[in-house]
Amino acid sequence: MALINEKKQLLVVDDALTTLEILQRNLTSQGYKVYTAQKVAEALKILEVTPIDLVITDFKMPKVSGLDLIKHVRENLKNTEVIMITGYASIEGAVRAIKTGAEEYLAKPFTDEELFSAVKRALDKLDIRRAGQKQMQSKPAEIHGFIGESEVMQRVFNEIEKAASIPATVLITGESGTGKELVARAIHYSHKQASAPFVPVNCGGIPEGLLESELFGYVKGAFTGATESRAGFFQTADGGTIFLDEVSNTSLSMQAKLLRVLQNKEICMVGSSRPQIVNARIIAATNKDLLVLMKKGVFREDLFYRLNVIGIDIPPLRDRGDDILLLTHHFATKFANEFSKSIPHFSDNTLKILRNYYWPGNVRELENVIQRLVAMTESEMIEAADLPPMMRFSAFRETAFNRTLAEVEAEYIRNVLTALDGNKTKAAEILGIDRKTLREKLKRFSLSDIR
Repeated sequence: MALINEKKQLLVVDDALTTLEILQRNLTSQGYKVYTAQKVAEALKILEVTPIDLVITDFKMPKVSGLDLIKHVRENLKNTEVIMITGYASIEGAVRAIKTGAEEYLAKPFTDEELFSAVKRALDKLDIRRAGQKQMQSKPAEIHGFIGESEVMQRVFNEIEKAASIPATVLITGESGTGKELVARAIHYSHKQASAPFVPVNCGGIPEGLLESELFGYVKGAFTGATESRAGFFQTADGGTIFLDEVSNTSLSMQAKLLRVLQNKEICMVGSSRPQIVNARIIAATNKDLLVLMKKGVFREDLFYRLNVIGIDIPPLRDRGDDILLLTHHFATKFANEFSKSIPHFSDNTLKILRNYYWPGNVRELENVIQRLVAMTESEMIEAADLPPMMRFSAFRETAFNRTLAEVEAEYIRNVLTALDGNKTKAAEILGIDRKTLREKLKRFSLSDIR
């Protein structure tokens, strides 16, 4: 993890000159700038004038011990980590070092790999804390309704601006919860026709038998109950934008009708044979791989290429780096204001877990988690123990290659359902299956009791 890219500065303190030289040489080879001191008094002088990211100190030294140095660092330098090394290893010494504030405890002799790993862990923790502090101290800027500074999101913002400048059809792809509708709205409201209607349609939420009449409207007498003519979503969006969310859920016959709209810019109301011209920009979205669906024969190739004139792929939250911390602060502030509570702080360990969690439900899941934490946590400091169990223990789950495919699949389904509070419709969307298939898997894996 490299949240902060500047060269890290390390201070190694040991009364043995040979040890200092070896550690300095090895750590310098890893790209660190390394200062050395043979006494605690020398180390304190360096710390007074030099910003040090990590102190690596010996335990037993003449006059003033390494424990005293650790205590000084912890009391005076909030943005400096400490590693204790010693040739007199003992459980009591390790406990004292950790209690005093050391991040790591290494017993001599240790390998280069053990040293490098300990240094990386300590600096990773420091980076997360610094990033968290940065987000808490500044209000995150919104761009097109998004909170994000990562490189992958800068690419998305650039693509939104390009798509907004021309009236071409757009296909937005991305996992459930990544913000596909937010991208569609950003494109529409950044266009010169922003005052025209924006009409969102959830194709997966409308029964197949009703979708055509909802999209294109119907004339009086077209079917039982059609006592008057009614305009559809396309007529409502005329002159503006229609957003077809989860377009992959439409049938082949409906796809043919959508293709006609794209080719001729005309529709036919149900029960009518006379076409109507509509001038609505189409933005479609899906959380499924349309290329795979095309190979299976359940999505039309010609429709795909008509929709995918401009393609925008939204990255999952787990690939957005420090945006997770930005969003954590944003949601914490938002819900603290809503609940008339103080804005909470997050412990270093909590931020680390949030930063490294897989987030199958993406931004929507993060928002739900932070809302629950703000509502339910009484303390102003949110600790790792306050997080949902599946997040606290995700780092310790078994990853060895000794599980069956069924076991891995069952665990993933369980995690997704738990993250979404048992919402099977949303879980099916994320898993890329329909609700019937999900029900069958829940029964097979004995997961039906998840709520």
